[in-house]
Amino acid sequence: MSDLADRGMMRPTLAESGFVWFQRLIAGYCLLFGILYWVRLIGFYEGPLWRFDLMPVHWQIAAVTLAVFFPFAAIGLWMLSSWGPVIWAICAVTETVMYLVFPSLYGHRELIVVSHLVVALLYTAFRVLIHWQHRKAEQYG
Repeated sequence: MSDLADRGMMRPTLAESGFVWFQRLIAGYCLLFGILYWVRLIGFYEGPLWRFDLMPVHWQIAAVTLAVFFPFAAIGLWMLSSWGPVIWAICAVTETVMYLVFPSLYGHRELIVVSHLVVALLYTAFRVLIHWQHRKAEQYG
C-alpha cells in the first residue's frame, strides 16, 4: 500500500469497484439482448413473425438496429470505455420508445422499460457517488 501512496496512486473505492462490476453485469445483459435479437433475425425462434423476411418493416428496422447496437454496447461496457454507456443509452431509449410510444406496433413490455429505467438510475447513482467521493478526497487530501 505504501508503494501505491508513494507513486501518487490510490486504491479504487468500494463504489468504483462496484461500478466496474455493475458495468460488466450490464454488458452481459446487453450481450444477451443482442443474441436474442439475432436469434429472431435468423429465424431460430419459433414465435410468430420472428423471421426477418416475415417481420413487418417496423420490426425489421428495430430488430436490425438493436441486434447490432446491443453487442456493441456490451463490448464498450465490458471494456469500461466511455462510449459503452452512450451506446447502451441509445438501445434503452430505442426500446423505451418502441414499447411506450408505439405499443400498438411493438407490444407492451413494461418490464424491459422498467429495467432500463432502473439501470439508468443505478448508473447515475454510481456516477454521483464516485464524483462526491472524489470531491471529498480532494477537499481533505
